[in-house]
Amino acid sequence: MDRLADFLFETGMLKRTPRTGWQFLGSGAESVAEHVFRSAMIAYVLAKMDGEVDVGKVLKMALFHDLPEARTGDLNYMNQKYTKVDEARAIADMTEGLEFGGEMTGILEEFNAHESREAILVKDADNLEMLLQLKEHHDVGNPNAKEWMPFTMRRLKTDAAKKLAEAINERNSSTWWFDQDSDWWVKGGKV
Repeated sequence: MDRLADFLFETGMLKRTPRTGWQFLGSGAESVAEHVFRSAMIAYVLAKMDGEVDVGKVLKMALFHDLPEARTGDLNYMNQKYTKVDEARAIADMTEGLEFGGEMTGILEEFNAHESREAILVKDADNLEMLLQLKEHHDVGNPNAKEWMPFTMRRLKTDAAKKLAEAINERNSSTWWFDQDSDWWVKGGKV
């Protein structure tokens, strides 16, 4: 039980671990945990669109994909040019003594290899999450976000992710909640 408690405390570190790339964009902040949550939702959507992958495996992979960052921190693209992280060691240390540690290690190794259909979908979900963030920043006035979006889109591998990226680019990020045709925005609950 102590080892499980320690592992759960460690996963909580992701709530306090910032995604560091946003400092270059000039706006926004996000924790690794926030990123992982939406990435997992996107991965689920892509898995359902695909229809042939193991949805459970996709969800586990999306949930685990950035767990080592509780130990290594998040390295943005600029940091990665100059710094090499020993992620394999972080994974080994993180999973040591866990009954399910071997399963986690295998899933993370599969994700990092980016060869299986599930791993490719999860990596696409990871990139789509960034695209969503960029679109949100763009829609509230950050002009730099638009410059980053094409690079993020070029990383996408699956047709489903590419189609979803097109829809993301064409939509306003607030459209989902702001029904412009509704009298509710004028009258409130008295429609």
